[in-house]
Amino acid sequence: MARTLIVEADGGSRGNPGPAGYGAVVLDPETGEALAEAAEFLGTATNNVAEYKGLVAGLRAAHALDPEADIRVRMDSKLVVEQMSGRWKIKHPDMKPLAAEARSVFPPDRVSYEWIPRAQNKHADRLANEAMDAGKSGKQWEPRDSRAALDTAAPVRSPAARAADASAEAADEAAEAPSAGWGPDLGPPATFVLLRHGETALTPEKRFSGSGGTDPELSAAGRRQAEATAAALAARGTIQAVVSSPLRRCRETAEAVAARLGLEVRIEEGLRETDFGAWEGLTFAEVRERYPEDLDAWLASAKAEPTGGGESFAAVARRVAVARDKLLARYAGRTVLLVTHVTPVKTLVRLALGAPPEALFRMELSAASLSAVAYYSDGNASVRLLNETAHLR
Repeated sequence: MARTLIVEADGGSRGNPGPAGYGAVVLDPETGEALAEAAEFLGTATNNVAEYKGLVAGLRAAHALDPEADIRVRMDSKLVVEQMSGRWKIKHPDMKPLAAEARSVFPPDRVSYEWIPRAQNKHADRLANEAMDAGKSGKQWEPRDSRAALDTAAPVRSPAARAADASAEAADEAAEAPSAGWGPDLGPPATFVLLRHGETALTPEKRFSGSGGTDPELSAAGRRQAEATAAALAARGTIQAVVSSPLRRCRETAEAVAARLGLEVRIEEGLRETDFGAWEGLTFAEVRERYPEDLDAWLASAKAEPTGGGESFAAVARRVAVARDKLLARYAGRTVLLVTHVTPVKTLVRLALGAPPEALFRMELSAASLSAVAYYSDGNASVRLLNETAHLR
């Protein structure tokens, strides 16, 4: 099971732009112990640059401690958290290389981002201020000078200085935040309507059925579900293309819908289900009985593989993200039906929400259910539907 580390980071600029510095601390999530600290005076820079620099430094400090760790980043910069989570587009050219540098330290699926109030980020804030104070004296911050772990209260600053910081940060976030309400027209999004295939003989028994098993066909119930879904989607009249996983149960479901809509089915390999290795065809209880340690590891970490060399959820997420981007390029501004499986559907929803890997275990997805995600030209995504089954009743 991978170790988890917490990275808290902050940055500041006395003038925005002005004398700037960052601070970062790596914490043990169980004890709260500070395992590593980093801080640096940057010269003249903006708040945003300092915050991103702090993030990079914190991630690098965590990587030096354990390059295989899972990372939870906590920052009081909504801008950085939203951009690194993929919910806000990075517009400013100075931010793009810094964000890319941050993403290069750990695989993105091993890093989650959480916004916290400034009062909960005192350690990193104190380090950033120590770095700026050192720079004011013509020096660089040294670890031996750190008092952040002993005194995490931020230095007392005048009301005018605090107001200036708050105003600058609000202006920065407003400039980068996605437009809402009466914002500019971004044009029609690419909308992926996500259809889980109909039932197979394995579905009612809740058996693992991935891409490494027997590739079962739809059952009689599954064929009825496919026809009911086809009728419902034909009545809506919005689907412009149909793309399917290569596995038989998806192809059969997709063909039923495509025939009703007068469309062809395109196959996308990246939409196949997880390879569950030696667990294929087994129930959860059977896996628990035969492979308890492997199952515990799989439930605890997205990087763990099923017994026998199956796919980890982290590997599936990378594969699905590649398929998503390819399909977005092909179907910009169109509404496309993707006929796929439990894990790819949940992964697309999770990535759109910027949710951590454990969110996969917190979503219900019924056979032949419909979900939908809209992808906008500014890089944002919106989950519009999840596990809708009214068409089957």
